[in-house]
Amino acid sequence: MHVADRYLLGRNVSKLFVQSETVGRRLAMWPELEPQVLYPPAPQRDYRCEEYGDYIFMVSRLTRLKRADLLIEALATPDGAGINAVIAGDGDERERLEELVARLGITQRVRFVGRLDEDGLLTHLARCRAVCFPPVQEDYGFVTVEAFASSKAVITCRDSGGPAELVKDGVHGLVADGTPASLARALRQVSEDRALAERMGAAARAAGAQLNWPDTVRQLTA
Repeated sequence: MHVADRYLLGRNVSKLFVQSETVGRRLAMWPELEPQVLYPPAPQRDYRCEEYGDYIFMVSRLTRLKRADLLIEALATPDGAGINAVIAGDGDERERLEELVARLGITQRVRFVGRLDEDGLLTHLARCRAVCFPPVQEDYGFVTVEAFASSKAVITCRDSGGPAELVKDGVHGLVADGTPASLARALRQVSEDRALAERMGAAARAAGAQLNWPDTVRQLTA
């Protein structure tokens, strides 16, 4: 299959775009193609910011690669004490994650809300303190730019792939190591310092505004 892909791409493709450097590195088998990174904008929705509330929001399919368990384990550390989280989405990991929350004794601070419709998603993005998105080597992750569009900082991890490319540590959010202790320290920072969350949220919105559909289309058709 890779041989066929290489042959067809080499003959028929004059320009190759990828949605992140993470994806581009996977194409190293075709060095002659030199993919260009083109970060997609957020989906066109009515994003807003209403407040910087008292909880961290995570939205994702609940699968192992999305690492909701890392967030849960972080909340159970000393630095995670007293921090609330809302986890949206569904998947084959949900039951295990709910059991993990119960076993760690943090059911009063972690709420699962299932799969959200658009209004529910936008409402949580508008009201949370910050967004946590700590997947493993994510291709891109629209969650990041949707949080940016909602003026919310994103807490991610160094090994999260696309999200870690978009989030400049201390500017648009916080980039932790992929451990519960490190993630908990980042959660603590934004939870205790509302002004920091607001400042990073404003920077995130400005960065997200640089990713827009007219510019994307121009680059694709140039």
